[in-house]
Amino acid sequence: MLTDKRLVDKYNESGPRYTSYPPATFFNEYFGEKEYLDAVVKSNSERPENISVYIHVPFCPQICHFCGCTTETGFSRPFLERYIDAVVKEIQLVSSNLDTKRKLTQIHWGGGTPNSISYKYIEKITNTLKDKFEFSDNYEMAIECNPAHLEFRHIELLKKFGFNRISVGIQDFRDDVLEAINRRPSKRSIEDIISKISDEGFSGTNIDLVYGLPLQTVESFRDTIDRAIELNTDRIVTFSYAHVPSVIPRQKVLDNIGFPSSDEKAQMYEESYQKLIEAGYVSIGMDHYSKPDDEFAIALREKKLHRNFQGYCTRETTGQVYGFGASSISQLDSAYSQNIKTTSEYIQSIEKSGLAVLRGYSLNKNEKIIRHIINSVMCNYYVDFNDVANYFKVSVDEVKEIIKFSESNFDDFISDDLLTINQNKIKVKNQGRLFTRNISMRFDPLVEKNIGTYSKTI
Repeated sequence: MLTDKRLVDKYNESGPRYTSYPPATFFNEYFGEKEYLDAVVKSNSERPENISVYIHVPFCPQICHFCGCTTETGFSRPFLERYIDAVVKEIQLVSSNLDTKRKLTQIHWGGGTPNSISYKYIEKITNTLKDKFEFSDNYEMAIECNPAHLEFRHIELLKKFGFNRISVGIQDFRDDVLEAINRRPSKRSIEDIISKISDEGFSGTNIDLVYGLPLQTVESFRDTIDRAIELNTDRIVTFSYAHVPSVIPRQKVLDNIGFPSSDEKAQMYEESYQKLIEAGYVSIGMDHYSKPDDEFAIALREKKLHRNFQGYCTRETTGQVYGFGASSISQLDSAYSQNIKTTSEYIQSIEKSGLAVLRGYSLNKNEKIIRHIINSVMCNYYVDFNDVANYFKVSVDEVKEIIKFSESNFDDFISDDLLTINQNKIKVKNQGRLFTRNISMRFDPLVEKNIGTYSKTI
């Protein structure tokens, strides 16, 4: 068993998701456009050398109640055209400050609902990327798609534009669950959509599911996982719903419906894990599963799995992330920079100066070391202080001093049989994977500052 009610009750506390370190709650408005441009130029001489790009499309025909993304509805065609022009202008300015020898290895489109806008706009931005960057031979260009707005001809167009991965946001197969969260069901059968993506020659497909939503039960999510397995995609994602209505007010309406208990969520996690492993998938991080020959599974075996705001990736192919569009976040080696969230204000700022920085954060060397350790725990269930010391050219003692390491800080995890510590190596056991956020918090000196509101770790 991966879950134990006693441990769920013991460790189910509020804590960061660690999609970045420091978490986005530490971003500040003292970081502006000058600081971002300086960080962009500096990034040319930092690791990783590759370039990753994130494009944010903050528009949805209908906004889901549970969604924590920055998104808007009720947009007009002239307004959308201004937005696309602004994104193009931002790409042009940032790319002019990047070393042309660096290769673009990853592009990710998120939202919002990227596939709900006219495909001529998607083509315009992808053409701009092709003009301004040198794509690597093995680049990945992925787009998040809501199946409610996905037609077969759209899949054909995406392939023509150069996309090679589609992430299908299913969330749940049950119509009553989708109705409860204000999400439209798919026009086409999911099976036919997945088949069409495969027939068009996409190199990868993943489906996104969410557990912990209103009306879901352990039994119903079990059926959802069974159907997902039958689709036979190379990746399956099972996100844990984060209910934080104090931060995301639209989630409050879901309180009237109710949610599965933390014990039920833990059982959903447990059963999903067991079913997917039995079906031949490999567990990746906290919530991803991939086929054994997928690059994620290979990276995990080699302890080279990585993670950013867009999800899991490999250290071999990932780059520093340059975000474009309203609310997008750039994740550079020495800084984070988030754009203005309100679309109209983003457009006005871009039209004025070419940039639209809202806030950000500059990292020092100690924070980079902590980030590296937490990434390793969250992605690879493992950290070797010797490897960390070699990467940053410091001593092991310095690494331990920076994270205030003491084996006694992990006594509870060790006694609960969740991890082991031996000769500067920490290994998270299979039954400890559900608690990796809790484990990571022990490496994080900023937790004591208690800045921001976080979801429960389980």
